Amino acid sequence: MIGKITGLLLEKNPPLITVDVQGIGYEIDVPMSTFYNLPNIGERVSLQTHLAIREDGHFLYGFLSESERAAFRQLLKISGIGARTALSVLSGLSVNELAQAVALQEAGRLVKIPGIGKKTAERLLLELRDKLPKVIAGGTTTVAAPVPDAGSDILNALLALGYNEREALSAMKHLTPGATVSDGIRQALKLLSKG
Repeated sequence: MIGKITGLLLEKNPPLITVDVQGIGYEIDVPMSTFYNLPNIGERVSLQTHLAIREDGHFLYGFLSESERAAFRQLLKISGIGARTALSVLSGLSVNELAQAVALQEAGRLVKIPGIGKKTAERLLLELRDKLPKVIAGGTTTVAAPVPDAGSDILNALLALGYNEREALSAMKHLTPGATVSDGIRQALKLLSKG
């Protein structure tokens, strides 16, 4: 099983990216939540991965956070949910938003995602009700509550993207106070790309 890939980002064609690892180009499908937070082409990237082996090929899926990968794997366990649908769910909702929708049983939030109808949304809510909070507990978020220490999560994400600690801490000094993890990462990446 390929659990993590670290290398240079060669191509970005949503949802497919190519990462060069010592001369080997890995094609990896990523949800849009990961895609928007990728570094520029030619920069280092580190992704948590999930390898799916099927009759028609081997498929690699990548995520910037462990909580995203865990949610993806939980979605795959649901009958009738394949990798494409799981990527759509994680592209339409962050892990935090998905956990909140499940906790509040909001099918309306799920049916807004392309490819998710009313019955599928209801099945997702039912199947994830007892399972997703377990995924979230080990991740970086809690259900219906703000992230208590977004700073450490932002720092870890920047380090995982290949920035050194000095660069990451310098960028974090200029973040908007109270920014969510995803907003903080986005702001930090903009600052780092200017420097």
